Amino acid sequence: MALKAWMKGLVWAGSLGITAGMTVTGYSYYQIQQAMASPLAMEGEQEVSLANGQSVGGLLARWQQAGWVDSTLWLRLGLRLEPELTAIKAGTYQLSSEMSVRDALSLLVSGDEMQFQITLVEGGTVADWLTQLQQHPRIEATLDGVTDLQALLAVEQSNPEGWLFPDTYAFTDGTKDSEVLLRAYRRMEQELVRIWDERSEGLPLKNAYELLILASIIEKETGAPHERDLVSAVFVNRLRQGMRLQTDPTVIYGAEDYQGRITRKHLDTPTAYNTYRMHGLTPTPIANPSLASLEAAAHPADSDYLYFVSKGDGTHQFSRTLREHNNAVNRYIRNKRS
Repeated sequence: MALKAWMKGLVWAGSLGITAGMTVTGYSYYQIQQAMASPLAMEGEQEVSLANGQSVGGLLARWQQAGWVDSTLWLRLGLRLEPELTAIKAGTYQLSSEMSVRDALSLLVSGDEMQFQITLVEGGTVADWLTQLQQHPRIEATLDGVTDLQALLAVEQSNPEGWLFPDTYAFTDGTKDSEVLLRAYRRMEQELVRIWDERSEGLPLKNAYELLILASIIEKETGAPHERDLVSAVFVNRLRQGMRLQTDPTVIYGAEDYQGRITRKHLDTPTAYNTYRMHGLTPTPIANPSLASLEAAAHPADSDYLYFVSKGDGTHQFSRTLREHNNAVNRYIRNKRS
């Protein structure tokens, strides 16, 4: 009888132990799930940067110190149940107070970093864009001027002007300037090949590079979208007739002492880019043209215009004869009618 009583006590004690163990396990699981599902105690959105080799334990300790999480005890236990959340990746991320700890760790594991943007505006020069990239706080500057860019792109021409496509480019923190510009170069290559293949017949252009040059001149001559094909027609008609292009933006590009106002001296000084003193196209583009200007160069308007002059409002007056052009100059430039 004593033995049976002892065995009953042992069974009863064991049952209590199992029950207690199950209770503790259930309580722990509940606490773990609560901790992992708790929102980060931060205000609004916060930027977080992770270095290579950052451990998730060290990260949680930082979050606790910042007051974003109450304790790391249950979170560390939670990571034993969800070990996949420990594979966080280096980078810069944006977290918000709407995220749970689990959500935040999932984002860091995904590698879906914050995206930044830079807009390389149509008509800008490579020098302009290099300066813009170097001044961006999220971009690592690695190129020391146009010479480095030329070496990077490895284009045939000594001047890489025109070979970069204007657009808004997204990137992650710490992206190199060379990476952004290589993307712009490849995009321009792709668009130029396509547009050259689809060009109108009979253009007085030898190759796609000459189309790129013409597009850059069109880009700098007008900001009015509806005029681009007419400006293109003027230059194409002049090239066909052997006339000089006589366009101020080319003079400005080749002038070393331009201070914001073009002078008679600029127009009279021979340079490789002075189309008042030379025939044909300039040796290189004078800017990075937009897609619209590339299309205009490939598809000029069906027109016999040979001249145009600014009206002073961003548009131009087009003329077929020198007499018409002189009258337009008197009207819009000299402020008198003839």
